[in-house]
Amino acid sequence: MRTVIRWSLRGLVFLALIGALLTFVFWERLERLYRVNTLFDEDRIVSNFSSMETMFLTANLAAGEPRPLANSPQPIAETFAHEGRTEAVADWIERTNMTALVVLKDGKIAHEAYLKGTKAEDTRISWSVAKSFLSALFGILMEEGSIASLDDPVTKYAPELAGSAYDGVPIRDVLTMSSGVTFNEDYLDFNSDINKMGRVLALGHSMDGFAAALSDRTRPPGEARQYVSIDTHVIGMVIRGATGRDVVDLLEEKVIAPIGTEGPHYYLTDGRGTAFVLGGLNMRTRDYARFGQMMLENGRVGDTQIVPEDWVAESTVNIAPESATGRVWGYGYQWWVPPGAAEGEFLARGIYDQYIYINRNHGVVIAVNSANRRFREGGDATNLKWVSFFRALSAGLAGSPG
Repeated sequence: MRTVIRWSLRGLVFLALIGALLTFVFWERLERLYRVNTLFDEDRIVSNFSSMETMFLTANLAAGEPRPLANSPQPIAETFAHEGRTEAVADWIERTNMTALVVLKDGKIAHEAYLKGTKAEDTRISWSVAKSFLSALFGILMEEGSIASLDDPVTKYAPELAGSAYDGVPIRDVLTMSSGVTFNEDYLDFNSDINKMGRVLALGHSMDGFAAALSDRTRPPGEARQYVSIDTHVIGMVIRGATGRDVVDLLEEKVIAPIGTEGPHYYLTDGRGTAFVLGGLNMRTRDYARFGQMMLENGRVGDTQIVPEDWVAESTVNIAPESATGRVWGYGYQWWVPPGAAEGEFLARGIYDQYIYINRNHGVVIAVNSANRRFREGGDATNLKWVSFFRALSAGLAGSPG
């Protein structure tokens, strides 16, 4: 009888331990899901955008040896004009809930500001600005021969996509957001694909599995451009398949460290440790500006060519098919080209108003981080207002009328 009781007690202890372990595992996932659901709350968004490592699984990138940025303070424009109306720069900064602004002129810091209680040392989420970093890495790998041709189907390097909506889609069409894959990117719709993808990330599931499960196309590949962020994840799958290496290690080795960033940096990852390449890169604002300066200098830092000059030229001009949704912007290989862009004028852009603006003619790079919950209000009209803002700051530093 005592033996039976002893074994029963052991069984209960064992079940209790298993229960505690399961509670811990699922509690961690549920806690991450809760944090994702409150990520954009008005009273949390500013601090959340500087502390994403507390909410998601992450992978660190080493910074390398920091390259100093000299200070050359200059006054920036106080106003800018847009569609015949003049607005105060200070009002725009407040309205867009800007948290950081770093302006480089000829590679030197002309203006630097940190707002809403943030600091220069904060590591800020890039959102879709990260896509342009991946483009730079892709260009390097193309030159090295890891990827043979942009006309190769993505399944040549990511065979797990066979049978999915990406089966047979050329890399070029994925780079230009012209895959034709059906994907709802409405951030305000709880059941949209983009929000389902966010929950996959928060719960530690597989982003590769999510992409491979997409089965529908809205139109044939290459017919029209429609911005779908999962295209960028597929580019990451191609990179990993072509090199046998992780994007975190590759970006660190071939882009981040050679630029001479301050760090620290990290990617958000899924439960398999796969980098969230379409929007999960976190850096200091000065380092976003350093990346922009490298692109302004045609892929060079000093005497070192980091990104092939031909790739910089090709990827930052409007080469995508016309927009299926009537967008007036141009698009390259994961870079935006504003309407009426001068030669050498392009930008990286992320939700909630993250930007790296490059104006080669004026020698100006502008890096912006924001926590603007109203970023979608006004659609393209608001996005174009940002361009007017950037152009005014750029022209003012170049000694030209805004």
